[in-house]
Amino acid sequence: MVWKISLFLILAFVSVAGIAFPIVPVPHAWYEFPLIPGLKENAKIIFFHVPTAWLSVVAFLMSTIYSIQYLRKKNLDDDAKSYAASQLGIIFCILATVTGAVWAKFAWGSFWSWDPRQTSIFALLLIYGAWFALRSSIESEEKRATLSAVYSIIAFLTVPFFVFIMPRIMLGLHPGSEEVVNGKVVASSSPVIDFKMNGNMLLVFFLSLIGFTILYFWMWNLGYKSILLKEKLNKQSIT
Repeated sequence: MVWKISLFLILAFVSVAGIAFPIVPVPHAWYEFPLIPGLKENAKIIFFHVPTAWLSVVAFLMSTIYSIQYLRKKNLDDDAKSYAASQLGIIFCILATVTGAVWAKFAWGSFWSWDPRQTSIFALLLIYGAWFALRSSIESEEKRATLSAVYSIIAFLTVPFFVFIMPRIMLGLHPGSEEVVNGKVVASSSPVIDFKMNGNMLLVFFLSLIGFTILYFWMWNLGYKSILLKEKLNKQSIT
């Protein structure tokens, strides 16, 4: 119970600070954030966008780990854990897409402009959306779990490319986007001149990462247990 109260307080503080704390050219008070050239007030989205994107990767990685575990041990509990992780992965991936689109509207004037990062996260949504379609089309538990595990492992191979590599080797509007040729940066369209957070901003940022990560694991724990319980009740109703 104590950790749940702590989690609530952390997320409440992050929400209030991320929305209400002002951004000023020269911070003097503990509740003031520094002005980041090129982002200005839009910099506050970092407290929500980055954690959701981070948890998308964590969730898909966990799904792959438990998929490998299932293929090794053929334990349906591992399939349930993998499934629960992928469910949360797709949810956080959607949240990352939405928060990124909101930021894009204020920064670029449009919710969607097919920036490399927007394109890559859209590709991930399609890849894992197909994974859910695959699961829903198979009735046999063992066959569904096996095919889902194989697909999950193959699908995760695309995650590092779409999240970490593609946005960094292609010219785009997103902060930090660069075009690299033969290991050298030849062009950059990043709107950020000097991305530096002061101590207060870093504190809120890391509290956000910690809070959202704890929230994820709590939701994942409840998620896979509810899947196991549902399957148990279905088997009892059949017999």
